[in-house]
Amino acid sequence: MCGIVGYVGTRKAVPIILDGLRRLEYRGYDSAGLAVLDAQQQLSIRRASGKLRNLEEVIRLNPVEGAFGIGHTRWATHGRPTEENAHPHRDCKGDLVVVHNGIVENYLQLKSDLEAQGHRFVTETDTEVIAHLIEKSLNGNLETAVRAAVKQLSGVFALSVISRSDPNKIVAVRNGPPVVIGLGEGEYFVASDVPAILNHTRDMFFLADGDVAVLTAEGVHLTDFDGRPIRRQVSHILWDPIMAEKGGYKHFMLKEIFEQPRAVRDTLLGRVGQESGRIFLDEMNIQPKDFPQFRSLRIVACGTSWHAALAGKFMIEKYARIPVEVDYGSEFRYRDPIVDASVLTVVISQSGETADTLAAQREAKSKGSKTLAICNVVGSMITREAAGTLLTHAGPEIGVASTKAFTCQLTALFILAMYLGQTRGVLSPEQSLVLVQELLHLPAKMETVLSDEAVYEDLVRILFRATDFLFLGRGVHFPIALEGALKLKEISYIHAEGYPAGEMKHGPNALIDEKLPVVVLAAYDPADENGRLRYEKTLSNIQEVKAREGRVIAIANQGDSDVRKVADHVITIPHTIEQLLPILEIVPLQLLAYHIAVRRGCDVDQPRNLAKSVTVE
Repeated sequence: MCGIVGYVGTRKAVPIILDGLRRLEYRGYDSAGLAVLDAQQQLSIRRASGKLRNLEEVIRLNPVEGAFGIGHTRWATHGRPTEENAHPHRDCKGDLVVVHNGIVENYLQLKSDLEAQGHRFVTETDTEVIAHLIEKSLNGNLETAVRAAVKQLSGVFALSVISRSDPNKIVAVRNGPPVVIGLGEGEYFVASDVPAILNHTRDMFFLADGDVAVLTAEGVHLTDFDGRPIRRQVSHILWDPIMAEKGGYKHFMLKEIFEQPRAVRDTLLGRVGQESGRIFLDEMNIQPKDFPQFRSLRIVACGTSWHAALAGKFMIEKYARIPVEVDYGSEFRYRDPIVDASVLTVVISQSGETADTLAAQREAKSKGSKTLAICNVVGSMITREAAGTLLTHAGPEIGVASTKAFTCQLTALFILAMYLGQTRGVLSPEQSLVLVQELLHLPAKMETVLSDEAVYEDLVRILFRATDFLFLGRGVHFPIALEGALKLKEISYIHAEGYPAGEMKHGPNALIDEKLPVVVLAAYDPADENGRLRYEKTLSNIQEVKAREGRVIAIANQGDSDVRKVADHVITIPHTIEQLLPILEIVPLQLLAYHIAVRRGCDVDQPRNLAKSVTVE
């Protein structure tokens, strides 16, 4: 979850590294540091606790220059977030430095052994052990010493290492957390994520587990941990660097909320036949004839992606008539799941590097299940290990609280549901055409929801002092209640719970009083018989809340006069079919959470104790 940036070339390294760290600060913001080798072959290190601006101030007061170096922004796992524990970490002689993302599980035993051999430790971190292990084996060739060191480590780790005894070289290693290598002309980059180096190159490749990359001004050399040469496929990243900027918005999160219509359009592009209603998925190594052979689906994800998976279950079961189970990635492999070749396992991850989801994918594959990835990052580990990939086209998502990635995941799941229904012969051309027309109108309807931002100003004045929230939904709307509660928790630090509306009588009614805001998802498709029934039951839930003095904020259809009679506040969304309503109704919940967090003075883009990509368990 930490951020790593490295540069080797002919330009000044410090501005490039700082710029990359700024773009990776969503991965960690407890402390930051960098190291460069200057023209006199002196290894200079600058570090600071807290946000990256503190490191920038340290460098302003005590400048450093060099043409190659590495940097790090930290999300603490071992040791307090202090300057002492900030990366890079040194060996005893100050001859080499290491930056590290991950957890070394056997560091205590290694540290004890190294101390017995005379090594001196000055921090509380597991990373410092790595520096001393490399020092122990370093005899002129840095990559040889790094290979010897990593073979002694247990756990997950991404490393970048430089040394003044083997200068003008960065050695990068992956065993778990992501490492991306950027290819320029006479200059090369290493980073934890694409946005860090997108301003400098779009030609990149991800290391696989067990890869060692040696970066010099002459190029990049790849081997495995045993020194055997290997090759990786280079990808040309289509993201525009401007997409990773705020573009005039106060926060990345707000910008990304407003990018959702564009992101959904891009995810649909080339995949839906407007005239035929057919779905085209060309990124599959699973043949269309294979899909009818699957007896069930298993969807595995974490966090916001898990909420998308829950909504996807409703979509797939409705349109493909195949049973679906949804699992947390963090729990899947610990219960000996029953999957085999008859089960298609769908893994969902924005980054494609989520450690728990990746481990679940490998567990499913080991049991004979084909895996299909829904992911936002081309070339990421999950996509490389999947039999098929459904790429979302959200573009870079910088805000820690996911927004546009979520709506693109919902869109991708709806497309997959239709594709499964068509390949299994249960979704007719006539039905498909209706669904496709609704899909294609969805981005414009999202723009309608976004156009009424003023409605939140009055709401926020009333709600921002609340200490608890309840979010209610039925059917496919229940996962959106969970996601709405998560967004509020993540960025405003208000306790919030999502609950199935039908379960209110089984406990939560006891919580309702005049201090509790209750957000109710009351939108529905009048043409859907079950949707209409759910709506009527939801109206009854609103009346239950009002009978107990609760304050109701309803998300409802445009023109719904019945909801306005019983709710205190109503936010309306356009009509669409029941299974697509989640993509519209999450937008006001995102905006509500955002405006409440801003009013409370919270750091919206970088909420406390959270990082964007969870690449360690």
